[in-house]
Amino acid sequence: MPSQSYTFKAPAPNNVQGAAYIVMCCVLVAMTTLIARALGPQIAGEAALHPVQVSWARFFFAACTILPIAMMRGVTLNDTPWLLHLGRILLGLGGVIGMFAAAGLMVLTDATAISFLSPLFSMIFAIFFLRETIGPWRWLAAGIAFLGAMVLTRPGLDTFQPAALIALSAAAFLGVELIFIKLLSGRERPLKILAINNGVAALIISIAVIFFWKPPTPIQWVMLVALGVIMVSAQSLFLKGIAMAEANVAAPFFYTTLIFASVYGWIVFNEIPGLYSLVGAGLIVCGALLLTWRENLARKKMPGDTPATQ
Repeated sequence: MPSQSYTFKAPAPNNVQGAAYIVMCCVLVAMTTLIARALGPQIAGEAALHPVQVSWARFFFAACTILPIAMMRGVTLNDTPWLLHLGRILLGLGGVIGMFAAAGLMVLTDATAISFLSPLFSMIFAIFFLRETIGPWRWLAAGIAFLGAMVLTRPGLDTFQPAALIALSAAAFLGVELIFIKLLSGRERPLKILAINNGVAALIISIAVIFFWKPPTPIQWVMLVALGVIMVSAQSLFLKGIAMAEANVAAPFFYTTLIFASVYGWIVFNEIPGLYSLVGAGLIVCGALLLTWRENLARKKMPGDTPATQ
């Protein structure tokens, strides 16, 4: 029996409200990185928790939040493309673990900026997986962003950041995950995608975390619970935002995450971005915005296109 297809009737565009939802999502996404940094070795020292344990909290408590909502709204598992979901889940797990590991080892601004490379990795991998043709403008965007990554990592210099390689690997995992999200979008309801992603990922990582478990302190427990609830709230706000605002308006607002991460790092950890951080982050954001602009132009030529669900 073929997989059931769903047609999503988008509401009339409300760019102001949609952009507001995206910005609120960015406030929360930056907050999850802040929590991951606070639980990492540079801040917590010997009391630090392993990135796998931090990632466990992100998925476990997110699942505890989203699964009851999905059940109340009658989400079923009929005609579920499990291979697509499983591929997305495994890649997402690798990306989240790497992202939280990097956040624990480098300043928030740098870790957040490198995470913005995931759409560029997605573009490159789409050549092989989706047989997409990449034009010169998108290659230019990739080149600009890659240059920014080189500025942030500074290979060959005494200031080289090994943790940036972890962040780059995480961005690559998340980039391939975007391809699976694209394949799932339009075939599955957004709430079902979120429920399966968080539920199955929580089950998998609950087994893996046994090998890395360290008893958290009471304040760490509070932070771990908050991490999961905040992340699923951010996902919900993102879905509302892209459903309300036009794609060319909504997408650039997601890069405000970098602003909030920088502010959090400055207020909480007294981390002031240096010249390399500002230049590297600026180049990455410029490349990502150029890619967003070109993809929005391409999307306008494809009637009935449905935005991807994060």
